[in-house]
Amino acid sequence: LDELLKPIWHAFTALDLDKSGKVSKSQLKVQDNFDRQDFNRMCWTLCARKNLNRTHLLISDEDAFKIWCIFNFLSEEKYPLAIVTEEIEYFLRKLTEAMGGSWVEERFEDYKLELSIKQQSLSAWELITLVGTGTFSKGVDRQTLSMGITEVFHELILDVFKQGYMMKKGHKRKNWTERWFLLRPNSMSYYVSEDLAEKKGDIVLNANCCVESLPDKEGKKCLFYVKCSDKSYEINASDKKRKQEWIQAIQMCLSLMQLGRTVPHRESLQKRRDLRQKQQGEQEELELRMRELQTANENKQHQLEALRKKLEEAAANAAEEERRLLQTQTEQQDRYRMDLEREKMVRQEMEEQVAQKSSELEQYLQRVHELEDMYHRLKDALEDEKRARQDEETVRRLQARLLEEEAIKRAELEQIHLHQQRAISETEVEKQELRKEGTAKENALQAAMLQLEQLEKERQVALEQYQEVVQKLEDAANNTRTWKHKVAHHEGLVRLVQPGSKGPQKITNWGPASFTEAELSLREKDWQERKNQAAENQ
Repeated sequence: LDELLKPIWHAFTALDLDKSGKVSKSQLKVQDNFDRQDFNRMCWTLCARKNLNRTHLLISDEDAFKIWCIFNFLSEEKYPLAIVTEEIEYFLRKLTEAMGGSWVEERFEDYKLELSIKQQSLSAWELITLVGTGTFSKGVDRQTLSMGITEVFHELILDVFKQGYMMKKGHKRKNWTERWFLLRPNSMSYYVSEDLAEKKGDIVLNANCCVESLPDKEGKKCLFYVKCSDKSYEINASDKKRKQEWIQAIQMCLSLMQLGRTVPHRESLQKRRDLRQKQQGEQEELELRMRELQTANENKQHQLEALRKKLEEAAANAAEEERRLLQTQTEQQDRYRMDLEREKMVRQEMEEQVAQKSSELEQYLQRVHELEDMYHRLKDALEDEKRARQDEETVRRLQARLLEEEAIKRAELEQIHLHQQRAISETEVEKQELRKEGTAKENALQAAMLQLEQLEKERQVALEQYQEVVQKLEDAANNTRTWKHKVAHHEGLVRLVQPGSKGPQKITNWGPASFTEAELSLREKDWQERKNQAAENQ
């Protein structure tokens, strides 16, 4: 029934002139009993008149009909009917072998590439044009092409396993006569000639039949016989090779009958169709997975786009924060510059006063210079302490205690300084007596310096502990306080002890002091290093 549907589809398609999908009853004819080949030929007659273009065809209408039947056999089980590339290659390979030629794979690969650009299959009429124009049979005459088409038609449509001339021994006269034999799955027919015009008989094959080789006799050297339940047939082939081929072909027919299997080319066709369906299913599954992956990829792209926007916003915020930090730093630099200018002016005024000081204060000023160096070290330690704002509370308490002791000592030094100022303002006689007292006070000052050195050592231990904490806090350097907070925090913690005078004193932002040009240069250099270090941390 499935094989009859395809010719019917061709006929109905040809009768459906207005493409409505319907055919009037007047165009149809119902027939109860019919031969399948006659039915195919009737459907061919209906559709060939409309669709077959005989221009440039090298084959007859009969050969075109056979190609049409082969197309119906090899085409896919879906409508409109079409034959895929794999089945086209199978048919052309069979046709080339039937014509005695060699299959050229490269030529078909070029054609397959050209076909894949346009479409993946051919209709029946395109297949007839492909074979009829000699695209794959160049150099072959028309007769050979016709014989090749007929042989493939017999094999695929009529299920002919083998055909050819052989000598058959008669049952009555016992004479040898040449006959054209046609081997099918369940019979072996013989005709007068290969045109199949006059049929002489059939050898019905069944599970009880067998085929065996016979020894030479009566001048026949390629004998074999087919033994059936009622008769035995002696046959002589043209040579031993053909004899063996016929025996093997008949044995294969008997084996297929015993196993209940169909002819090999039909099994092969079904396997190819099943494989294509499997591949199509896998392709559809792969396409489904690709669509799912594409959807997932698009979702990922959306997420990445959203993340990119967030990163851009974060970068913009960071740039704005950096701009504000730079602006704050610039403002701090301006303030520091003004402070330095004021300090320089104060220093100049103080240097004029220092020129009037007596040589007795030189030693004391030297000690003050050492004290100032100590102040610089303490100030550096305090700045490191402020950058590590999350330092442990015990270390801060220790630093506060050290600062408190230092402040006490500084107060004592200031008291000493005040006594010395009062002593300087007295008379020469009193000055001599005060020198002795100053010596005692200098001793007390030295003792205080020793205590300060001891405090410096304790501070150094605290600074070593700070180094570990600072190392941990380097990654969080962007959260450090601004220079304004650092200056405000440090301001007033340490103040230099300055020599006084009876006249009006100049006051710096750290209290009464006097500076030399070298001291001012050192302080400017220290300030510049701290600024650069803060910029690197930010």
